[in-house]
Amino acid sequence: LEQNYPNPFNPSTTISFSLAEPSQVKLSIINVLGQEVRTILDALMVAGNHSVEWDGRDGRGIESASGVYLYRLTAADGTQTRKMVLVR
Repeated sequence: LEQNYPNPFNPSTTISFSLAEPSQVKLSIINVLGQEVRTILDALMVAGNHSVEWDGRDGRGIESASGVYLYRLTAADGTQTRKMVLVR
């Protein structure tokens, strides 16, 4: 799991990751209270490099507030989490 770019961001950011083997992948955005804001990706992915864009919106399509967010990638080989900053 790579660091998102750009960071801080407004209005969107790109999250990149690589898989050594095909895997079911879930990529979630989480606020600092530990609440899931949005699931960006939940799919079976092939091995290789991948990129996903987050537009700063929650699961209902509402713009998220400025602040620190976490993004968590869960795949067959484990879970990784990184921090990012949204500035409105």
